[in-house]
Formats: sequence, C-alpha cells, structure tokens
Amino acid sequence: MSLESDKANLEKYVWTMFGLQVEVKTIIANKVPAGASSMATVFLSNRGVLYAFVATRGGQTLGDVKKILSRMNLKPDQFLPPHADKNYFLESARDKFIKVFPGRQNINEKDLGFYRTLVSYNPALVQIAEVENGVIKQYDTDAVGHWRTNVKFTYRRITTS
Repeated sequence: MSLESDKANLEKYVWTMFGLQVEVKTIIANKVPAGASSMATVFLSNRGVLYAFVATRGGQTLGDVKKILSRMNLKPDQFLPPHADKNYFLESARDKFIKVFPGRQNINEKDLGFYRTLVSYNPALVQIAEVENGVIKQYDTDAVGHWRTNVKFTYRRITTS
C-alpha cells in the first residue's frame, strides 16, 4: 500500500469512528508496534495538530492507551471519544463504578478517576501535546526495556489563551 492510500484510509476511518474531519498532512510513524498486539500511527494534520491513532487486535482501555503513549514518548493533550460522544468516558466510568458499588447515589469525579482508566478505548485517537525528548519510540522485544527509537521528531503544541 502506498502512503497516499494510507492517508486517505486514515482520514476516512477517523471520520467514521470519531466524527472528526481531519486532513492528514504527514504520517510521522506509520503502523509501528506499540505493544505485543498494538499498532500506532502518528500523524500531523494540515492544521499542525499531532495525533496518535492506536489500535489492537484484542481489547484496550484508556489506561492501556495512556501507558502506550507514555512509553512512546508522547504526551497526550486530549483523548477523543468514539463517535464524538463527549460523555463517553464519563458515562462508561459511571457504569463501571455502579456495577461495583450499586448502592452509591452521590458519585463525583474523584470517585470515577480509577474507573475511567478501565473504559474500553479501541481504537484510540489522541491529540498530542508534546513529543518528549524529540523521539518517538516503538515496541521491540529485542531492545533493552522493550522500546527503541522509531523516528526523531520534535513537536510541542503551543496553546493560546
């Protein structure tokens, strides 16, 4: 497959799964191993926003995605929910919490913190704030610590207020 068809497929998939219209300018790291059964694609949009798309053959949770991004040297800015459902993570965490504590009535954000990490998130699309140390890593069982450099890429999102 060509890189251009990968860009088009990625744009279509992001629109279908996340309701986000994004135009891929450059694919920085294409389908790199991000775990024993996970693959990640890191790409830059035409608007200069860096995204990481992470998928696995099995199931993955928001906590798994956070751990993968950390090991890849990617600092997340925003986790985009499936189908642009703003309440996806909150409602899913609430459902998990209620299964464990069915009698609890007053549930606050602090109560849901841990349960949010257990929410299913496959595939995942994450807006990236920064590439730490200018290096994006990939999973490699032969490397020391199981992670090695895939590509050198410097990025830091500048927020204006």
